[in-house]
Amino acid sequence: MKLIRYGKVGKEKPGLLDTEGILRDLSALVPDIGPDQLSAASLKKLARLKPEQLPRVKGRPRLGCPVAKIGKFIAIGLNYADHAAEAGMPLPKEPVVFMKATSCISGPNDPVMLPKGSTKTDWEVELGIVIGQRARHVTQKDAFNHVAGYVLVNDVSEREWQLERGPTWDKGKGFDTFGPIGPWLVTRDEIENPHKLDLWLDVNGVRHQTGNTKTMIFNVPKIIAYVSQIMTLEPGDVITTGTPPGVGMGIKKNGVPAPVFLKKGDVMTLGMTGLGEQRQQVVPFKL
Repeated sequence: MKLIRYGKVGKEKPGLLDTEGILRDLSALVPDIGPDQLSAASLKKLARLKPEQLPRVKGRPRLGCPVAKIGKFIAIGLNYADHAAEAGMPLPKEPVVFMKATSCISGPNDPVMLPKGSTKTDWEVELGIVIGQRARHVTQKDAFNHVAGYVLVNDVSEREWQLERGPTWDKGKGFDTFGPIGPWLVTRDEIENPHKLDLWLDVNGVRHQTGNTKTMIFNVPKIIAYVSQIMTLEPGDVITTGTPPGVGMGIKKNGVPAPVFLKKGDVMTLGMTGLGEQRQQVVPFKL
């Protein structure tokens, strides 16, 4: 299934995408797509529905983050060997774990706002894991049983705050609008192998990132098992798993660093096999 939340900010309704790409309304059956709807039993119940019998949503409403009430937004850094190389950083021996503030979460096509005074805001297309069942010290063998599904994430980053203003990455990762998620949550049964997904990102129509999840250093089971040793993962938590090369920070010309960062008016478009596409326009800071 492809589960969606649509409508105005803060007033999103639950829905699903049928096989013809038509958005159907689920609000008469479930109050939202959140932690209580992500268990295996709840998803199985939704899967038995006949989408063609559900009300069709008119028009083209705004899409919100497809998961409501996300408790933790966890991120894995330097998880692609070629991205670590372009960043000039050694390959991690263990997953690099940091947090993105849940207040940064936005819809897949909502604007991305430059932080006040920012000159180094960057892009990162990533695979996101949505937890469906509590995970605490789980094994890699059992890890997939705790996954509700997958989402597309743009891990927007402010590099000055991330790398130049102290050692805590979180500072450059949690600005408002820095966590576009969606357009939909794809349930685990529809993604046969999350380690064979193409992903890409363009800025103003120019391709910058092209990759495949097969080149991740730490795969999905390893990430879940590792993080579940550090913290209890709850239904609705999201883990975003790192980005392939091609970020603005790593751009070179003739072998010489020539980073390019986002500016007012830029448009990012990004996508991943089976997980849909996003589009965000960059806007200036506003209180």
